[in-house]
Amino acid sequence: MDLKIIYENNDILVVDKPAGIVVFPEGQTKEGTIIDLLVEKYPDLKNTGQPPRYGIVHRLDKDTSGILLTAKNNEALFFLQKQFKTKGIEKKYITLVVGNIENDTGIIETLIGRSPKDRRKQKVYLIGEPNSEGKREAITEYKVIERFPGYTLIEVNPKTGRKHQIRCHLSYLQHPIAGDKMYGFKGQPTPKGLNHHFLHANYIKIKLPNGQEKEFHSNLAEELNKIIKDLRKQ
Repeated sequence: MDLKIIYENNDILVVDKPAGIVVFPEGQTKEGTIIDLLVEKYPDLKNTGQPPRYGIVHRLDKDTSGILLTAKNNEALFFLQKQFKTKGIEKKYITLVVGNIENDTGIIETLIGRSPKDRRKQKVYLIGEPNSEGKREAITEYKVIERFPGYTLIEVNPKTGRKHQIRCHLSYLQHPIAGDKMYGFKGQPTPKGLNHHFLHANYIKIKLPNGQEKEFHSNLAEELNKIIKDLRKQ
């Protein structure tokens, strides 16, 4: 499999990740991952960071597509990771959710922590409620792009970077991501031809180690574009 590289210099690689492939091995993952493909092409990545993630700066879930940053050396890795920690990075995602979101714009502010009922999942907690101590702040902004019968296409701007944050927050809003088997509701509709959750990291704005500020874009994959076109016809 050939990975599409959006941008490359001496410090970073910007990868256009396809849906359906894990970023780096965790737990039971034995299949080929993004980092396996990158190390094959860029063997020096093994000198960056710690295995198994090496220079991968942030994660995208297996079925999430779009922009993934990889550092090519330790200096760049620390520089970029620091920006993620200080919220110095702007990220935007395109997602299709189930149902008609009432407001054209909104902000979801909660705490997020691991679900006690299912260790694979995250759960929303509100400040002051039982078991909310030690849970982490999570903030997600969204705006509506287009409305369809039974679905809403939205742009999401996560202000924090919690695991499964967007999926968990939209499910909490009662508008889970279309095709999301983990955070979706029992019996929720799925657009014809959608075989995984509809979540795409389409934009990132970041400062590079050389001081340059850069913006990167990734277009929706053809399979997701087709879902939108089919919904427009209905």
